[in-house]
Amino acid sequence: MKLKVIAFDADDTLFINETYFAETEEKFCHLMSDYLSTQGISQELFRIQISNLERYGYGIKGYILSMIETAMDISNNTIPVEVVQKIITFGKELIDKPIVLLDGVEETLKSLHGDYKLVVATKGDLLDQRRKLHNSGLGKYFHHIEVMSDKQQVDYLDLLKRLEIQPEEFLMIGNSLKSDILPVLEIGGTAIHIPFHTTWAHERINHKVEHQNFKSVEKIAETLQIIK
Repeated sequence: MKLKVIAFDADDTLFINETYFAETEEKFCHLMSDYLSTQGISQELFRIQISNLERYGYGIKGYILSMIETAMDISNNTIPVEVVQKIITFGKELIDKPIVLLDGVEETLKSLHGDYKLVVATKGDLLDQRRKLHNSGLGKYFHHIEVMSDKQQVDYLDLLKRLEIQPEEFLMIGNSLKSDILPVLEIGGTAIHIPFHTTWAHERINHKVEHQNFKSVEKIAETLQIIK
């Protein structure tokens, strides 16, 4: 590999994220349990989240608004203001969750730092992602932090243009096959998948990935055996 830049997804690649969203959804379903079953609430929340992505993008703030809209929808706009206040509290608690690094993350970054240009390429809210990176203590390892509105081929090509590199000089490491792996392979880059134990339904795919530039490992430390 003629690598110059190694990019890392942040959420559920460097530190825990989806686990916290699942906990918040569970609390939301319990809050709204008088109106619909847990499965029904989850399905409606997911539907509204997806419909709102173009408006709000990815991240906690959009998630809060989608929870409020879901609550209004399933209650036929009859929820009291106290319920809205509770949902906002859920969102604030989600923002304030502690940063928990996944096993081997800092050791891996330390090993690669200096040999390659390391960047973060992640989706979400700009303020929230920058805060999480700062609080994680990992910022010192990264040359560049890119908070992307989406992770399609065009978004990665824009990133490569800003980094002034060619696709064959780029490696993406992440937990989402849909967002972190497939678009990078499609533009001619290299990608390593590190599955997380839970994945948001919107990020799942239903087919196996087979490509000469694709690898999958169980833990981030195993990427060093491929890169070095």
